[in-house]
Amino acid sequence: MQLGLIGLGRMGANMGKRLLRNGHSVVGWNREPEPIREIAAEGGIAATSTADLVKKLQTPRHIWLMLPAGVVDQMIDELVPLLSPGDTIIDGGNSYYRDDLRRAKALSAKGIDYVDCGVSGGVWGLERGYCLMIGGPDAAIARLDSVFRTLAPGTGTIPVTAGRGGAGDTSDIGYLHCGPVGAGHFVKMVHNGIEYALMAAYAEGFNILRHANMGKDKVVMDAETTPLREPDAYQYDIDIGRVAELWRRGSVVSSWLLDLTATALAEDPKLEKFGGRVSDSGEGRWTVIAAVEEGVPAHVITASLYDRFESRGNAEYGNKILSAMRYAFGGHHEKASGSRH
Repeated sequence: MQLGLIGLGRMGANMGKRLLRNGHSVVGWNREPEPIREIAAEGGIAATSTADLVKKLQTPRHIWLMLPAGVVDQMIDELVPLLSPGDTIIDGGNSYYRDDLRRAKALSAKGIDYVDCGVSGGVWGLERGYCLMIGGPDAAIARLDSVFRTLAPGTGTIPVTAGRGGAGDTSDIGYLHCGPVGAGHFVKMVHNGIEYALMAAYAEGFNILRHANMGKDKVVMDAETTPLREPDAYQYDIDIGRVAELWRRGSVVSSWLLDLTATALAEDPKLEKFGGRVSDSGEGRWTVIAAVEEGVPAHVITASLYDRFESRGNAEYGNKILSAMRYAFGGHHEKASGSRH
């Protein structure tokens, strides 16, 4: 199948290469030229502009956007005057599902189909494939089935769950038509909210292991810090990297995230190249909003989102307020930074 691909970043470029290596035709465009040259070297067709990309596509056209959520509307506005009824725009980024509803309504009035596709797989997707969560009209998704099937990982070595698979069920091979427009990004939104919480749980657990030797520290007693009651209970110098490797085998907490953590710890045991500033691209926030509006508790996901805010220094002013109040009512002076206790 022929597909236009706009946005050849870390994921988009690899998706294009996976399609090309499996017999599809890809016309690619990116604001920076180097990724376009790379796609052309793989056998793709280089476009010099969005207009050139549209011109090089056969009708009905199918154009996949792999762009940051904040620029998708701008790109759609740029494309619409160049498109015809029967064409399809696929948003494979991490857009808010409510934006999908608005876009689909506007495009439908022009006879253009809109498909939202949440994509998970990161930079490993070229070889592993991509988990695809899809929303949109049945006919448009049926036309794109060969693209989804190529991008998806397939069953691989994972046994199919009893009762799953079979005719019409694609969940066992890694892609799923989740429902009408917005459903794909809604599922991806919750997927990423869960991802936040899983990552936070690993981070907190390994941090507890890292401090398991704090009983060995020489601590000056003062009135500002609760002392460690039983230092003898915290005398363990635990090799965190080896624990991560251990847990990968036979443990109920084994996962791909743990695999990646084990690799990171093997390469950089002290994680010195990281500053600990963790960004959020929106999906965690939107998951929490959905939970509030549905009246569904989401304690862990919400806490993990706030933890990311804190990692960026957004708690600093609030912490200063706390220090100011402690000093005002009790004359408590702040401890010097860098103390583990």
